Amino acid sequence: MKVPSQVKLVDVGPRDGLQNEKAPVPAAVKIELVHRLQDAGLKEIEVTSFVSPRWVPQMADNAEVMAGIRRKPGVRYSVLTPNMKGFEAALESQPDEIVVFGAASEAFSQRNINCSIAESIERFAPVVAAARARGIHVRAAMSTAVACPYEGDIAPERVEMVARLMKQIGVQHLGVADTIGVGTPRKVQRAMEAALKHYALDDVSGHFHDTYGQALANTLACLEMGIWQYDASVAGLGGCPYAKGATGNVATEDVVYMLQGMDIDTGIDLDKLIDAGKFISDHLGRKPNSRAATAILNKRAG
Repeated sequence: MKVPSQVKLVDVGPRDGLQNEKAPVPAAVKIELVHRLQDAGLKEIEVTSFVSPRWVPQMADNAEVMAGIRRKPGVRYSVLTPNMKGFEAALESQPDEIVVFGAASEAFSQRNINCSIAESIERFAPVVAAARARGIHVRAAMSTAVACPYEGDIAPERVEMVARLMKQIGVQHLGVADTIGVGTPRKVQRAMEAALKHYALDDVSGHFHDTYGQALANTLACLEMGIWQYDASVAGLGGCPYAKGATGNVATEDVVYMLQGMDIDTGIDLDKLIDAGKFISDHLGRKPNSRAATAILNKRAG
């Protein structure tokens, strides 16, 4: 089994993880979370999104959070910018990377961003061009790449089509996401194979939700393909709005624990990462949604 000797993790907790929290999380807490993540060794952090506060009120403090971060050399700070208005607002915050998000499902695209896949690509094109003209790296997240809550299973051909369109408008990196967490290893590998028809191995990443407890298995299946970049969320922050009571993003702690056990280097200090997860979980008034963190915190307490 030839797996990468090194893996890069993008922690999406501050953005994807917190965006659906009902109670407002103060900017100071979000900033402290970013600081704790970078102190634990994370080199890629998805900080916030520049979207209408009407749609995502939790991210209304985007500029304040970006301004409050003590930037660390070698760390890439990314923000989500779905359109030109969001991109222009984000520019003052000097992000290192912007993220656009499209779907491999027509129904999901319509329900999530109120437009077709083709229209979403048209909307992203000027954002991508403007970012690249300023030397800002561009990543795209392709949601529902395995299955959709409205359409069911998504054909790999659809993933390939969206990958081709993203490549055509100049997107540099493509994240393949199992948004509802129903994917299993072979299905996820097929989605990845489709994306790899248009993107090099170094320019794709996996984003797996743990709704059905498959995220680590899906990560392992992609490691076997040589894929070495993944999104994860500290303390497993982020729910899955399409599956009642289900967890959302895979916990960064669980991914790091698995990778360390496989002698794969992440550059992350697991104990400090667990402390970061406990910090935000304590603020939210609940336990971290991470098996590894729970086990290690119990061991510490014992």
